[in-house]
Amino acid sequence: MKIVSHKKLIDFYLEHHKAKTPLENWYKTAKCAKWKSFADVKKDFNSTDSIGNQRYIFNIKGNDYRLVVVIQFAHEYIYIRFVGTHSEYDRIESKTI
Repeated sequence: MKIVSHKKLIDFYLEHHKAKTPLENWYKTAKCAKWKSFADVKKDFNSTDSIGNQRYIFNIKGNDYRLVVVIQFAHEYIYIRFVGTHSEYDRIESKTI
C-alpha cells in the first residue's frame, strides 16, 4: 500500500515518544500489505473499526493512541487523516476527520 503521509506519524511521535515503535510497526505492516478489503485489514489489525466513508480507525499501543485513515483498496492508497491521543480524538470526533 502507498501511505500518504508518513510525516504525520513522525511529527506525532517526536512529541509522544512512546508512540514511535507502535506507529512505525503499523507503518511497516501497512506499507507491505496488499489489502483488498476491510477483512484483509482485520487479519493484520484485529481491533480496527470501520467508521464509514472509507475511513478506518486503528487503536495504537493498547488504545493509548488513535490513527484514522482513509483506505482506497482499488488504488492501494492509505491517507492518514488523524493521529493523536485517545482524548484528542474524543474532542474532535464530532468534526470531520
